[in-house]
Amino acid sequence: MNTNQKVIGIVGSYRKNGIIDSAITEILEGAATAGAETKKIYLQDLNINFCTNCRICMAEPGLERGKCILADDMDLILQEIESANSLAIGAPVNFGNINALTQRFLERCVCYGYWPSDAATPQIRNPKIQKKSVLVSSSAAPGWMGRLLTGAMGSLKYLSKMLGAKPIGVIWIGLIKPKDIQLPDKIKQKAKQLGQKLAV
Repeated sequence: MNTNQKVIGIVGSYRKNGIIDSAITEILEGAATAGAETKKIYLQDLNINFCTNCRICMAEPGLERGKCILADDMDLILQEIESANSLAIGAPVNFGNINALTQRFLERCVCYGYWPSDAATPQIRNPKIQKKSVLVSSSAAPGWMGRLLTGAMGSLKYLSKMLGAKPIGVIWIGLIKPKDIQLPDKIKQKAKQLGQKLAV
């Protein structure tokens, strides 16, 4: 089966083959079994500079994202994401929110906003949602507590929105210990099922 769909996994964790990475892998495997082309992006392997809040990328009108003045890998990452139909976005909780690596990436997605100097507030350039997403996070706290009492899910939802995607599912893995690398079978099954949904 070939769905002509492309699903990209964005791994914001510092640990390759850790819990977040493993969950994204399962999602992509589910999408692949449904016929989708898949690709994984590790944010830690790429050169993503800090946003300087110059707002130059937000100044020009139009539906297309603004051009950032920083010369790094961000443009190539966003081109890849723009070519996809669906996304799986994963980041762990650090100090009550998504980790700094993913936060840096989120801040650079400000280029999808439009904020001329005479406007009081910014707006998303293209509010039309054209993609689907699955959001993944993990915490040392129990899953229900991490999801409700940290800002991570709100940040991941906002990142998904900036990338033009609507979440169709969430995977939250709680009670994580630093050396945990094995996903529970129940989580693997859920991840594969959500991956299949991303592919159709």
